Amino acid sequence: MVDVLRGASALVRERVRGMAGTPAAVRGDHGIGAGGDVSQNIDVTAERAVIEHLKGLGVSCTVLGEECGRVPVGRDPEGYVVMDAIDGSANAVRGVPLYCCSLAFARGETLGSVSDAVVTSLDTGQTYSAVRGRGAWLDGSPISVQRGQPAYRIAGVNMSGASPALVERLRPLFAGYSHVRHFGANALEMSMLAAGLLDVLIDLRGKIRVQDAAAGCLIVREAGGLVVGEDMADLDSSLDYSVRLSFIAASSRSALDGALAAMGPAA
Repeated sequence: MVDVLRGASALVRERVRGMAGTPAAVRGDHGIGAGGDVSQNIDVTAERAVIEHLKGLGVSCTVLGEECGRVPVGRDPEGYVVMDAIDGSANAVRGVPLYCCSLAFARGETLGSVSDAVVTSLDTGQTYSAVRGRGAWLDGSPISVQRGQPAYRIAGVNMSGASPALVERLRPLFAGYSHVRHFGANALEMSMLAAGLLDVLIDLRGKIRVQDAAAGCLIVREAGGLVVGEDMADLDSSLDYSVRLSFIAASSRSALDGALAAMGPAA
């Protein structure tokens, strides 16, 4: 399945090439997607490419898309392709070169049952992938989370639309880290953490959908990192559209503990 997902993401990149930052990214009225956001043309084009690829290969599964919702593909579908065909839609529409295609295959109906994952930067073409129990890769080369003491401690923190209370809760992080970043595409940021580019990634807004996290979660874990929920247990959930997640991804338990310490007693 990881090869199937790589092929699907490659087709997505081909189909949306040149759309980012142009009127073509938003052309047409596609309504509200299953995830609750306005569906842009670039999102719909990308999802159609994934479904076309699966049908062309004769794959039987149920697609869980952020825009299209639940779509059975083939006869007697088994397993689920959890799809955020354009993660970072706002970046893509504006032409900010940080957006990706996030695809995961789950054998059951939970986040913990994800067995294969692919996240492709649709700007650079770099492709992160993982298979449960076999490791994680960037363009075919094994990757690992940051080990040892980095020259700069970098935290990713998603504060888009955060409540004033959450902003105050997270404020100490800005003094506790050399640099704090948010790139606007959670799946891509989780993959960057898996490749050693970030130490922690924090999103406590309670807004993330399973489609946004499914692929990145497996890639982080297979690269040696961890992903926990607000209860500090390994992140898991159903694949239901109603689910909204908060999480912290970290390169190690000590990196997680460092993030909590930086946040202070409010953590």
